[in-house]
Amino acid sequence: MLTASVCETIKDIPALVAFTDKVVGAEMPAAVLDALQDFATCVPFNVMGAARLPLGVGDWRSLELGRNIFLHSSVPKGWWEEYSVMAQREFDPGIVMVRSSIMAFTWTEMRRMLDPVGIDQWPFELALKYGIRDALRCPVGRRWLVAYWSSRPIGSELTRPLRILLQAAAGFTALRLEQIMEYEPDPHHERVHLTPRELAALRLVSLGRTTEEVAKLLRLGEETVRTHIKKAQEKLTARNRTHAASTAIRRQLIP
Repeated sequence: MLTASVCETIKDIPALVAFTDKVVGAEMPAAVLDALQDFATCVPFNVMGAARLPLGVGDWRSLELGRNIFLHSSVPKGWWEEYSVMAQREFDPGIVMVRSSIMAFTWTEMRRMLDPVGIDQWPFELALKYGIRDALRCPVGRRWLVAYWSSRPIGSELTRPLRILLQAAAGFTALRLEQIMEYEPDPHHERVHLTPRELAALRLVSLGRTTEEVAKLLRLGEETVRTHIKKAQEKLTARNRTHAASTAIRRQLIP
């Protein structure tokens, strides 16, 4: 016997089919997002937009509206302008979740898991300023983020089957945007090239090892280790060894 939530979701499948038909014929990002919005109206959410994430977690300079960031017209005016400025200098903890998740999650769920404090709360405080009470972020291939937003907290109406449908629609949206947009190598993104020994030294530093311990584990002299770490700091424009290790992790240079 089908549950009520499954029956309700089955009724939404024709809307999903109609959405995919519209998206196939869409030639511009705005048309793709409008099609997604038409689908989302059956679930009471608005479309926030889609973003093609930079390779490095902290490479926010490469984000450009209309190039790899696409916003829907329903997004409150002024929010993106403030968000993009803040994202240049502060870290959005939700991006970590996007890169490590394979299924959609709400802001409420993310805050419960990460329990952000202090400056890490800025994305949520800024959203509230513009009437965005909650959002559903859908990771796609760990390279795309498609998001919905709501003017009220997202609660029990987001059933598991409905979450799957919204995730499916997000995946199709990202696929179509990838097809119609031509992505050239990002001029802002300069891949840092660290030598194998520099990476090995930073990896051990990230685990709390002292210079003496790093030298013993790598079978190198302490002065040689200091040189490797200093060169890595310079390449990463880091203030100290700890900053260098954390930057290497954010840029996915070391695990």
